[in-house]
Amino acid sequence: MKPKALVSWSSGKDSGWALHVLRQLGEYDVVGLLTTINEAFDRVAMHAVRVRLLELQAQAAGLPLWPVPIPSPCSNAQYEAVMAGVIARARAEGISAMAFGDLFLADIRAYRERQLAGTGVKPLFPLWLRPTAALAHEMIAAGVRARLTCVDPQQLAAAFAGRSFDADLLRELPPTVDPCGENGEFHTFLCAGPMLRSDISVRVGNTITRDGFVFVDVEPRTTG
Repeated sequence: MKPKALVSWSSGKDSGWALHVLRQLGEYDVVGLLTTINEAFDRVAMHAVRVRLLELQAQAAGLPLWPVPIPSPCSNAQYEAVMAGVIARARAEGISAMAFGDLFLADIRAYRERQLAGTGVKPLFPLWLRPTAALAHEMIAAGVRARLTCVDPQQLAAAFAGRSFDADLLRELPPTVDPCGENGEFHTFLCAGPMLRSDISVRVGNTITRDGFVFVDVEPRTTG
């Protein structure tokens, strides 16, 4: 039997591609998507994606969702205490690895490795050090569709919020912005791709500015 793994699921394109790569490699049995939820807003932390959309992603991926509620604001100590409980549950269920969609931020990787050290859960980084320009184009060519849900206006114009992550966007990004947004320039919601069995239809709602970031409200598109 293959070892079991969770994917740390942000609802964005990078965690989605990490799931895709893990499935392609076939070394682990991915058994769930783990996402931190901001209790105050009932949305994915940082990406500000509605929980309903997160549930639709999990259904499309064919995997159970592991929602992890965290307070807002949340101190690092509070976050680590919550995650310790999650890791204990994972070990009790025979899970021995957790995958992350990190690309090149060494300090973030080192933090994850420290937090999992000695827990019996191994950190996996299936996208680590992939050139991000090539990776962004590879994702799009493979059918990944995503919307920018959060923009840091200090790094990228607020008008990019709500736009599709596509070839046009990549051409228009300033040269200082990473094509995958790895430096926090933007965050995305994954709508379609080879890791999902069905597309998620969305519409772009209101835009707000909070805590120095520009957020766009992506909503499920209903018919009828």
